[in-house]
Amino acid sequence: MATHYPVFLKECLELLDVRPDGVYCDCTAGLGGHTGAIAARLTGSTLTDGGRLISCDRDPQSLEMAMRNTSEFAERIDFQHAQFSELAFKNLDGLLADLGVSRYQLTGAERGFSFQSEGPLDMRMDQTRGMTAGDLVNSMPEKALADCIFQLGEERRARKIAGALVRARPIRSTLHLAGIVERAVPRTGPIHPATRTFQALRMMVNGELDEIDALLVAAPKMVRPGGRIVIISFHSLEDRKVKESFRELGRTGRARILTKKPVIPGEQELRENPPSRSAKLRAVEILEQVS
Repeated sequence: MATHYPVFLKECLELLDVRPDGVYCDCTAGLGGHTGAIAARLTGSTLTDGGRLISCDRDPQSLEMAMRNTSEFAERIDFQHAQFSELAFKNLDGLLADLGVSRYQLTGAERGFSFQSEGPLDMRMDQTRGMTAGDLVNSMPEKALADCIFQLGEERRARKIAGALVRARPIRSTLHLAGIVERAVPRTGPIHPATRTFQALRMMVNGELDEIDALLVAAPKMVRPGGRIVIISFHSLEDRKVKESFRELGRTGRARILTKKPVIPGEQELRENPPSRSAKLRAVEILEQVS
């Protein structure tokens, strides 16, 4: 089983201000790191007695692992298979979302997220539905593929990469795709040339920005006045959306911004969990519930 290091664990618990009898939602169960830590602060022996946590994930495999990893708190946690656009809870005391891809997803070759090991071009967080990365990369028109890589991957060499991918079709696997990109745009620094292309395809396959938009609209409706919303992002496209949404809530008097600047990893976090290096955390306290 993959080792799991929940990002900003201490900061999340502090900013959520978890009450023993409160009702919370972890929108991204992952492998259960944040879920277990929140549940440990709750009281009660049943889902109707004392504090309660709703823990959701769109990845059924991750959800199963989270359930196993937090089994000691099973009576306090209601696990649900759902993506952001399907959430519609009411009167939560706090909501947490960690927008990063889990270490389990990245290191499982069979999931197709990584360019470092041979695997199918899948990249679906929920493998029960939707098109795969292979479907997209082998069927999209060259211009649309270039636009995807440029916009979602923020890759300035997108046109050259898209041209190389189209000429190499059919693309069969993760390493095949990574090799095509590396030959088209050789490495010039520490980051693998295929990193941004893989990010773009993953985000498109999973509709990640649309899902974040749905979460940012729904969250202020789900959290009661006095409750908190805490969101962790991992790249500029995500963080910009969170920042703008929270700023608008603050401007209209519906929320108080708790993080004037985003929280970034400290030295200890970076030592213990190097993948957290690009993480940013933002939080607000709801003053007026959005209808």
